[in-house]
Amino acid sequence: MERSDGFSRAALLERYALPDRITPRVRLNFVASLDGAATLDGVSGGLGTPADRAVFDTLRVLTDVILVGAGTVRAEGYGGPLLSEADAAWRLAQGRSPQPPLAIVSGRLDLHPGHPVFAEAVVRPIVVTHAGSPATKRAALAEVADVLVCGETAVDPRLVVAALGDRGLSQILCEGGPSLVGALIEADAVDELCLTLSPVLEGGAAGRIAHGGAAARPMRLVHALPEGDTVLLRYARA
Repeated sequence: MERSDGFSRAALLERYALPDRITPRVRLNFVASLDGAATLDGVSGGLGTPADRAVFDTLRVLTDVILVGAGTVRAEGYGGPLLSEADAAWRLAQGRSPQPPLAIVSGRLDLHPGHPVFAEAVVRPIVVTHAGSPATKRAALAEVADVLVCGETAVDPRLVVAALGDRGLSQILCEGGPSLVGALIEADAVDELCLTLSPVLEGGAAGRIAHGGAAARPMRLVHALPEGDTVLLRYARA
């Protein structure tokens, strides 16, 4: 197995560099235990290691937009700036916006306009829903976010990718949760999976990184980098 270059920012920026910034691309970023659990004590952060956190930050630096399900926003405590001042400065030096926006996917719109993800945002968030979602909730959230309707009775992942691309956000980083990832896989909308294997056995009833409709999507290994007892995996569409 190839050895890593450590998890310095420069090394990781090279390892996870995008082939281009024009082709629409959906990346998934997850951490999982050795036995496939996606959470520890109910949150993914419990599985994290320093190497995983370094990859997490690097992928955020490289993306145009962060896509996440509403349940993950509630569980993982999203709110405030998504990048550090140093990472924001690096993006600015590359001629890009200092902070990427957060795009939150929700069919039921169980999101309060006063949630920190809106109240503490430094870039106006995006809410992605479908035409059958409650109109009153869409109107309330439109006060604190840009609302995109992508689908008639359910959110269509392919329409999401197209709608974000129309806004100049073609490089999409998805951070969960499992239902959103399952829908992306089923729609064949996943181009990369960046997966950290955390050196723990979790057991219990923890879920996987994806659930939903079954689909077999072949992927090819780009790299497998050990960093201590952690393994950093990157797979791309075959």
